[in-house]
Amino acid sequence: MNDKKLYLGVEFGSTRIKAVTIDGAHRPVSSGDYTWASSYENGVWTYSLDEVWAGLKKALSGVQNRNGIAAMGVSAMMHGYLAFDKDWHLLTPFRTWQNTITGPAAAELTALFGFNIPQRWSIAHLYQAVLNGEEHVPHIAHITTLAGYVHHALTGVNAVGVGEASGMFPIAADGRDYDAGMMAKFDALVAPRKLPWKLADLLPQVLQAGEDAGALTEKGAALLDGLLPAGVPFAPPEGDAGTGMTATNAVAPRTGNVSAGTSIFSMVVLEKPLEHVHEEIDVVTTPTGKPVAMVHCNNCTNDTNAWVGVLKETADLFGTQPDTGDLYTKLYEKSLEGEPDCGGVLVCNYLAGEGVTHMDAGRPLVVRTPDARFTLANFFRAQLYATMSTLKIGMDILASEHVAIDSLTGHGGLFKTPMVGQKYMAAACNAPVTCMETAGEGGPYGMALLAAYMLNKNGGETLEEYLNARVFAGAKGTTLAPDQADVDGFNAYIQRYKALLAVEKAAVDTL
Repeated sequence: MNDKKLYLGVEFGSTRIKAVTIDGAHRPVSSGDYTWASSYENGVWTYSLDEVWAGLKKALSGVQNRNGIAAMGVSAMMHGYLAFDKDWHLLTPFRTWQNTITGPAAAELTALFGFNIPQRWSIAHLYQAVLNGEEHVPHIAHITTLAGYVHHALTGVNAVGVGEASGMFPIAADGRDYDAGMMAKFDALVAPRKLPWKLADLLPQVLQAGEDAGALTEKGAALLDGLLPAGVPFAPPEGDAGTGMTATNAVAPRTGNVSAGTSIFSMVVLEKPLEHVHEEIDVVTTPTGKPVAMVHCNNCTNDTNAWVGVLKETADLFGTQPDTGDLYTKLYEKSLEGEPDCGGVLVCNYLAGEGVTHMDAGRPLVVRTPDARFTLANFFRAQLYATMSTLKIGMDILASEHVAIDSLTGHGGLFKTPMVGQKYMAAACNAPVTCMETAGEGGPYGMALLAAYMLNKNGGETLEEYLNARVFAGAKGTTLAPDQADVDGFNAYIQRYKALLAVEKAAVDTL
């Protein structure tokens, strides 16, 4: 492999649009980013497509040696709903994964397919729009995801990677395309409405990792104001789940990863199908089509970030003005002094609804009994437990299904402070958790790896082989086994947390 070549990964995350380049040795070289946020408009969480392009250009402007990019790929937050007419005009504002507005559709499709369809999935959004009788439905010619939309605009190719596709509609057992039997059931379900399309007409083509997904067109280059030269080859666009798996070398059976930032989700590659349908568990795929059990939670660090902001304001009153990064580190480390069960302090961090715990909205709460030990260490430990408590509820379901996990890899902002989030996650999942030096790189780094794999794989070299032999051989990282006292403390905490959910529901209903 030519070490002078660069590979670019772009990811549209919930809070940042980030571009990362890696060299031929798969080392990060340069990056740029743009901060953005969803807005709540007319009852829908959305992002402006104009900001998609403004943010992408800002992120790319931070990347060095852009003319040396040999291949690239686009990733984005999974799921959601982007509906276009035949000329690719947007028919209704982008509906993101944060929305919990498709309950009736998701429930009906889950029963019809005998396969869990979460509210976030594109097919749930489409069918809910059908059920609602929305005006745009007869005019739909294409539905896609954010990654699929950006990829099509830049390359003219209407396709997504199989991992991304698996968050739109269930994938067949061979991992190569949508499940034809379920597609036929959907078409029969909506046939009485005499819509002018079949589902196959609307969905993007499915591609596997390593396949050619087009190249940057002159029109696409113009969209980027010439920041990238036309002709750059593209890997199939993937979701943040697939790029997270790639970035953490968790694409083989019995491996898994946890991505923790604004949202939190775990991905465990399955040896065999789950025995039962669980509405708390998504079944998606790796970028090569292997089945994956996914526990996806909408809420992770946002409430913690808000509390850190309040504590920084408090420090600022005394003129200390601590560096925000240092403040996070100090508070994370202080939490280690807290009791394993947080001393009776409880936190529910829901700013948005949660499918796993059946909440349609969120109201962040801090709750304690009069005899709780309300210290900074216990409070902040409860904050960090809250970031992963809903995930633990889902992971406990996988444990009841006897899903084997040899290793979990953590990445994302929750793991940036060494050892702390890693220690608590090991306790929550009762499994060893590894954090590599690239743990903070996350999805855009994974997308850059997929671009490098597409261009450099040898013959039938699988993605697993490529990552093991060429990327992660000798990679530096730390592994923490679960500490039994922490496991017992987290289990005690989660029992009280489950009781707290009744309080959370009352808060949603009354506030």
